[in-house]
Amino acid sequence: MNVFLEHYWPHILAVISFALGATAAIHATMTKDEVRAAIGWVGVIMLSPILGAAIYAVAGINRMRRQSVRDKRESVPDAVAHEEQKHKINRDRVVTDLGPRMGGQWMLGNTVTGMPATAGNKVRLLETGDEAYAAMLEAIDKAERSILLETYIFDSDAIGRRFVESLSNAVKRGVEVRILVDSIGARYSRPRITGLLREHGIRVATFNGAVLLRLRLPYANLRTHRKILIIDGETVFAGGMNIRAAFTGPNAAQDTHFMLTGAAVADYFAVAAADWYFETHETLDGAAWSIAETSSDEGPLIARVVPSGPDRNLSNNNNMIMGALSVAEDRVLIMSPYFLPDRDLVSALATAARRGVTVDIIVPGKNNLGLVDRAMTAQFDEIIENGCRIWRDNGPFNHSKLMTVDGKWSYLGSSNLDSRSLRLNFETDLEVFDIGFASEIEARIAAARERSTQVLRKALRERPFVYRLRDRILWLGLPYL
Repeated sequence: MNVFLEHYWPHILAVISFALGATAAIHATMTKDEVRAAIGWVGVIMLSPILGAAIYAVAGINRMRRQSVRDKRESVPDAVAHEEQKHKINRDRVVTDLGPRMGGQWMLGNTVTGMPATAGNKVRLLETGDEAYAAMLEAIDKAERSILLETYIFDSDAIGRRFVESLSNAVKRGVEVRILVDSIGARYSRPRITGLLREHGIRVATFNGAVLLRLRLPYANLRTHRKILIIDGETVFAGGMNIRAAFTGPNAAQDTHFMLTGAAVADYFAVAAADWYFETHETLDGAAWSIAETSSDEGPLIARVVPSGPDRNLSNNNNMIMGALSVAEDRVLIMSPYFLPDRDLVSALATAARRGVTVDIIVPGKNNLGLVDRAMTAQFDEIIENGCRIWRDNGPFNHSKLMTVDGKWSYLGSSNLDSRSLRLNFETDLEVFDIGFASEIEARIAAARERSTQVLRKALRERPFVYRLRDRILWLGLPYL
């Protein structure tokens, strides 16, 4: 046997290499929805047959085969009809209040998201980390039945420890507490917050770790980027803010979180509870996890929860944004820390601008991710050429993800405008049909624009060639940034 291996190991290795490479390449060809993704992975696999196949096995295969969070409760048409009957809302109401184009956006959401829009919601914007964390900690301290928290980053810094203390006290009061932290986000600080939570008797799980060669490894992709805190089935805190000290203090990074009460609480709970079940196989039901009854009189806002992710909710957020750009008549305001739109989204932005819609995009003046910022810059020339305006915010780094259309429709939550958020991450956003709320979001974006510097094509083209080349090379990695 040893003699056989000594003489034929190159042939055996060649056969293994071919088998692994062919299997991986066929899998990529048959399962990838985008031709660019399929070609890219096949190229990696064929150029590095064994290593490429191994990389594809870890980072390229979408193992998420979850059903929609609504599937176990009711079908999409039944869910929509139920909410329309309960809260007396329908397309005609949206058309009457906001016009036929917004009625089209309403129908798009009904069709693609798996979530009905609901009336009877109140949303309070929380514009700083100090304000948001104070409100969240107060709600945790007053919790009587249940606390469900899902987040991407939960640092074990001063703010993280304050949350652990409040959550620990809640457990001691007899409150049911469940914490779900992304497996990569949990590694952003040392010691990891998961260990500290367990030391205090708090039920915690990490999202989407993978077992490979007996090692517990997180996927580089397929993260939960959601930020959802649900208190007693009555109040939701959501948006773009992680739990970390970087968002506190006078020179803190900025973000937009919000507190929501009303009918949409049930849908936020459905999303977070499904993620908890996916990791732990524990169903959150019973009296502690019941959702408070609401009526359309409790709040004026019509809102829809939009879950997205690489399961049956794939590209929900992208579809909603594309739809909003197609119905825009007057103006679109966008704020995003990581603005890396793919070709379809670039085309949608250009088409809106060419129809005469004013499209303003605000990005940070100084980004916390240098590589992403340089790849963003590589796209600016084309986007500006097509009629959009881009602004660099000169204030503190702003992590907010906000969008408004025509002062009637708003979109906010955890989704960035990049391939990771629009195709790879699990995200949760909120669309709101309301003129008053849209004016609040517009005012926040406009304030950032006032302190911003407009990006001009002339300045972009006058940059040294080596810088422009560097940015374009980094831009080639757009699907993975």
